[in-house]
Amino acid sequence: MTVLMVEEPPVVVIPRWRVIANRLLQSRAAVVGGLIVLIVALLAIFAPWIAPHDPFKIDPIHRLKPPGFDHWIGTDEVGRDLLSRIIYGTRYFLLICAITSSISATAGTILGLVAGAGSPLTDGIIMRTIDILLAFPYILMVLVVVAILGPSLWTGMVAVGIAGIPGYARLVRSTVLTVKGEDYVTSVRALGANETEILFGTVLPNVLSPLIIYFAFATPLSALIASALSFAGLGTQPPAPEWGAMLVNSRTYLFSAWWAVAAPGLALFVSIFGMNILGNGLRDVLDPRN
Repeated sequence: MTVLMVEEPPVVVIPRWRVIANRLLQSRAAVVGGLIVLIVALLAIFAPWIAPHDPFKIDPIHRLKPPGFDHWIGTDEVGRDLLSRIIYGTRYFLLICAITSSISATAGTILGLVAGAGSPLTDGIIMRTIDILLAFPYILMVLVVVAILGPSLWTGMVAVGIAGIPGYARLVRSTVLTVKGEDYVTSVRALGANETEILFGTVLPNVLSPLIIYFAFATPLSALIASALSFAGLGTQPPAPEWGAMLVNSRTYLFSAWWAVAAPGLALFVSIFGMNILGNGLRDVLDPRN
């Protein structure tokens, strides 16, 4: 009697990053938002070669000139080319996003991990401090920090970054407390892993998905608050081509030279819109229920 042995086909394991990349490419929101963010990043990188004029060059003779062949979207109140200033403004926008979000995410994640994985005393001290920070309105806390450090681009970014720490800390702490009770964490502990190995090797990777989603939504909000500080005269100072500062300098010409207000406002709107819909795409892709 002959026994036929049928070989089973090998199991192909697809890396998780490739699965996430494929789902991102299938998400219309993620693709559109990613393209907008990519365009902003490319403009920031190649600004010296793309900008048609010097963004700081003053030309009083051609002040408030409407859009035309020489200046595609017009000039501002002192004759500077608006298109060049918008292009260079992408650098300030991305810098604000990077610095504010880095401060908030780094400090908030560390506090959340320590609170969620630490002793009840440590958790109580950290979370009561977070509660005190949350008792202050967001914009009031930002204004207090700016008032103490003085108005500038860097103090504005630090202020917005500090104000965003409680949100990250509460999110990470709640996620850590949930993950700590899962069976796979108990299994890893039973195998002899210490608490540090469990925290960074098992718990933290499972915190990353909600953290990335929150990061995608909190980053454009931070940029908007920083621009609002510039609009109030407490953030970036002239003559830096930052979009919020450009808005405050041209707001008095809303009806006589609408392009001077529309250009930075539209740039800010499109960039934040792109980040928001990219965040929507990331939420749909990284949500474990999908």
